Amino acid sequence: SNSNRLAELAQRMGKRAFLIDDAKDIQEEWVKEVKCVGVTAGASAPDILVQNVVARLQQLGGGEAIPLEGREENIVFEVPKELRVDIREVD
Repeated sequence: SNSNRLAELAQRMGKRAFLIDDAKDIQEEWVKEVKCVGVTAGASAPDILVQNVVARLQQLGGGEAIPLEGREENIVFEVPKELRVDIREVD
């Protein structure tokens, strides 16, 4: 999934990364003595979940959340062969 790829990228860059389903999954020891936290989410993650994560981090002593501009992706994924259907066969 997108979220797994984001976590793998962070880890390859030498950063700790945690995959969570909900803000309450965030453990206080993860952010103890941490000066900066990056929050990102896969494309299908609802905005409210991201907002709840930011709120939880602030609850644990985090400062101001500064949104950064993302990069627009123009990636196209092909449908796997086993899922392809000849449109003429559908009718």
